[in-house]
Amino acid sequence: MGILSAKLSAVKPSQTKAMTALAASLKAEGRAIITLSQGEPDFDTPENISRAAINAIQVGHTKYTAVAGITPLREAVVRKFQRENNLTFSTDQITVGCGAKQLLYNALVATLDEGDEVVFPTPCWVSYPEMVKLAGGVPVAVDTRLRDGFILKPEDLRAAITPKTKWLMLNSPSNPTGAVYSRKNLEDLAEVLRDFPNVWVLADDIYEHLVYGDTRFYTMAEVAPDMAGRTLTVNGVSKSYAMTGWRVGYAAGPVELIKAMNTVQGQSTSHTSSISQYAAVEALNGDQSFIQKFRDAFEARRNLVVKLINDIPGLRCESPQGAFYIFVGCQALLGSVTPSGKSLDTDMDFALYLMEEAGVAVVPGSGFLADGFIRVSYASSEQELNGACTAIARAVAKLAKSPKMA
Repeated sequence: MGILSAKLSAVKPSQTKAMTALAASLKAEGRAIITLSQGEPDFDTPENISRAAINAIQVGHTKYTAVAGITPLREAVVRKFQRENNLTFSTDQITVGCGAKQLLYNALVATLDEGDEVVFPTPCWVSYPEMVKLAGGVPVAVDTRLRDGFILKPEDLRAAITPKTKWLMLNSPSNPTGAVYSRKNLEDLAEVLRDFPNVWVLADDIYEHLVYGDTRFYTMAEVAPDMAGRTLTVNGVSKSYAMTGWRVGYAAGPVELIKAMNTVQGQSTSHTSSISQYAAVEALNGDQSFIQKFRDAFEARRNLVVKLINDIPGLRCESPQGAFYIFVGCQALLGSVTPSGKSLDTDMDFALYLMEEAGVAVVPGSGFLADGFIRVSYASSEQELNGACTAIARAVAKLAKSPKMA
């Protein structure tokens, strides 16, 4: 189609959204589908936060706000960073957007010139490479390994950096693997980056509160204060506060960068919803005790799904330290033949087979630049997770080995 830009033609649709949309269409046709493809907590937004939004409507907080967000929210973000991350910012170093996703994109648009490179470890969130392309940059994927816990090694980072490198994008806890970067992991990466003063760090901390057991969360600007002047720390209320639909993210960094991001946002979407912003003020300032309840529930679900998946011949997963995903290796099943005679040659084939045969929606690992895996979200009830894993086991049991697998 002649109207579309060449830049857009290089961008792939999100496989997480595609699988979730397919699941929704099958449900609309009357199929019983368990959707484990979406990165969304199944909990309701806590009542005190919802009440704050209702109150905002009732008192008339329904007008335009500053592009960067209302002052009470930026002040709440400042306090959050000081309280939880030992980071000190002023309100002019804070910007608020329509979810953390928009802030990541704003930062890339504000800083990338044509051909600038952005390094990120894979498996990665599906939107990273596509956002970089849309912003005119070149995505540079650096493979991590299961044996290293899917953690980026400093020597691999060093090898990936070129004179064109502008950013390192780092997501911890990680979507899709649940990997969490320790203090030592971040210190090792910072040591490399000190040799490359023109490379900035984009820390995507959206799953910050969802870490399990003895695992602790750290962020780059906290671990390496000398890096704070070239670090953008991005977070939001969607995952930890069960506020995905409210669309509120926030970012903190050097004033010059924040101003540039505000310029991008001011000429695109302007501010996020005023009602959502007042709800987010309550989320950050109010009672935080429910976060531990969410975390405990997620940890129990993680343990359940890891056990059930590892009981299925041909599937293998490790127990992730954070987020709410299991990254399941399905390499041993690729090449299998379905009851209808179709060969499952790719992880996409396997994911579509699970949708059709098991009625379970998952996301193929290829969408995260990691072939031979599927991502299973455990942000669902234990009843649904039990049912989904039982259905997956039955579907896998129906597969036959092809002659080439013998």
